[in-house]
Amino acid sequence: MANFTTHIAVGTIVSGALATLTLAADVVAPQNLVAVTMAGVLGSVLPDIDLKDSRPSRAMFAGLAIFFSFAVLFNAATELSIAELWILWLGTLLTVRYGLHSIFHRISVHRGIWHSILAAVFSSVATAIVFQHLLGKPAGVAWLAAVFMFVGYLTHLTLDEIYSVDVMDTRLKSSFGTALKLFDRRHFYASVSMAVATLAAIVISPSTRTFVEGLESKNLWSGLERRLVPTDKWFGLVDAPYFASRYHKTSPAVMTGSIGSGEKAQDRAVSIPSASDAVNPVNEGLSGAPEVPSNTPAAANATPGNASP
Repeated sequence: MANFTTHIAVGTIVSGALATLTLAADVVAPQNLVAVTMAGVLGSVLPDIDLKDSRPSRAMFAGLAIFFSFAVLFNAATELSIAELWILWLGTLLTVRYGLHSIFHRISVHRGIWHSILAAVFSSVATAIVFQHLLGKPAGVAWLAAVFMFVGYLTHLTLDEIYSVDVMDTRLKSSFGTALKLFDRRHFYASVSMAVATLAAIVISPSTRTFVEGLESKNLWSGLERRLVPTDKWFGLVDAPYFASRYHKTSPAVMTGSIGSGEKAQDRAVSIPSASDAVNPVNEGLSGAPEVPSNTPAAANATPGNASP
């Protein structure tokens, strides 16, 4: 089994790589990207929550206690007195940190249901619910955080399986196959309970429409392709290879979010909105930017061919 430091290090690298792609696609506001990335890092250590007295378990229950205590405090801030708020905040903090922690470890087994893909799905859907209903984020941002959580979770399970292989002695350890599994066959009722909890979470989860429409956007994928490698010089110093220089700046860039359209203005009969007028389901859902119809006078005047003399 990989140790805590390894899980954190690899999870941070994977989440950072996903965050870089998300930032390049310009699909989420920077302040939301930080929280989304942290969801991925959390997912990379979350499966070890079932390991009693481990650093991940103590740290996560402490983090959950702080999060829920302040969430309760802010929700009741205008309804209760200061004394009542203090009692409510401290009570929630102690209940989650010590009460829930104790109950959880009495019914959980290490390398049980929490080391499974089913638990990864549950944790991802739960992340989307928390981001929308407790943190007040748009549905697109909530599901983006869920994806980060899922990838981080799978990273943890995969690392545990890799460490179950003794490469030097060319053998499989007894722990092989206990981490990356669909569900826990050894504890049937635990698997059934997790499946029921997952279905219940899906029922109350945010709508996926905006997130799916964003992933299907051609502007998103074409923009990522154009920004994958430098088109001129690496870091402004070293010439890019020929295959990386196939896109040339032949006209002033017309921007959609932070991604250039890459089309020649004179080859288009229909105007493309500028950054402020861009209609992008990903941007609209993830960053919360208002949607502007493309047939507005401002959008029509954005094309050089339509400019008045």
